[in-house]
Amino acid sequence: MKVAIVGASGYTGQELLRILIRHPNVEVTCATSERFAGSAIGAIFPSFRGVSDLSFRKLSVEEIAREADFIFTALPHGTSMDVVAQCIKKGKRVVDLSADFRLKDAALYERWYGKHSCPELLSEAVYGLTELYREKIKKAQLVANPGCYPTSSILALAPLLEAGLIAPSGIVIDAKSGVSGAGRSPAFTNLFCEAAEGLQAYKVAQHRHAPEIAQELSACAGSPVTALFVPHLIPINRGILSTIYARPVGAISTVEAAGVYQRRYGTEPFIRLCHAGTFPSTREVRGSNYCDLGLMVDDTSGQLIAISAIDNLVKGAAGQAVQNMNIMSGFSETEGLTQIPLAP
Repeated sequence: MKVAIVGASGYTGQELLRILIRHPNVEVTCATSERFAGSAIGAIFPSFRGVSDLSFRKLSVEEIAREADFIFTALPHGTSMDVVAQCIKKGKRVVDLSADFRLKDAALYERWYGKHSCPELLSEAVYGLTELYREKIKKAQLVANPGCYPTSSILALAPLLEAGLIAPSGIVIDAKSGVSGAGRSPAFTNLFCEAAEGLQAYKVAQHRHAPEIAQELSACAGSPVTALFVPHLIPINRGILSTIYARPVGAISTVEAAGVYQRRYGTEPFIRLCHAGTFPSTREVRGSNYCDLGLMVDDTSGQLIAISAIDNLVKGAAGQAVQNMNIMSGFSETEGLTQIPLAP
């Protein structure tokens, strides 16, 4: 299947290239970058030397539609929607990695991101969290790939809310991300001297991923869910660790809560459940499409603590996008995604 990557020179675009170039059922025919148009991919990103002879090109939807059957859009929020709309009109299947189609409410989108130029597509887009919406993704023309923080948070909480084990209010999500989560564009806070040897919270109770998390957790619970989401920047390249606190409904043990995880995720190819007494680490998922989950119930406070770890660029972005493409295209869901995490 011929595939195009629109916006291929960011961190997520590079990850898409890394995965798709080795995908046995895919040929990458087009990779766009306005900044590097005309340059060989291997000249800009030496890791691709001898692996790909593609060159970046400027975006032309007409050319992409002629040369590709399937399109990934990895453009900034607000920029992606018009390109996606044009691709959909040409009958192409699309996985969009921006936030432009994740929120179902156009007014909510405009509150957090700005004007939406094609709200009519919001109802058609399927939220691409594979473990929750696999059957809808199979039939979708447009999939809205989830954000990285929402992926780690929702996967940890979904089984507990579906089973009615935790209260729908008072949830606290303490999430920590590597610097690559902020993207490749230069920013003062991402300079080495600003990020190294420090840990800082940012956009406290103001992060754009908060409404996305609330939307999907409410769908899992079947009623409104409120969660306090506090992101932090940590001085690593990639990875997200989310530590989540929730109040159980009634008495429950760690073993019983772990059983809920096992029943919900036991057959999922990219969810790994930690053994009792052990918890996830970003080091153990680095470079992979896995989400590692662990939990315990604190007998003293009565709180349930759930912890998840993902690579924000793979399961939190490009890997999940390819997982969705596999499902939409009838390929094996794990095709091209069986990389073992890097160690050390």
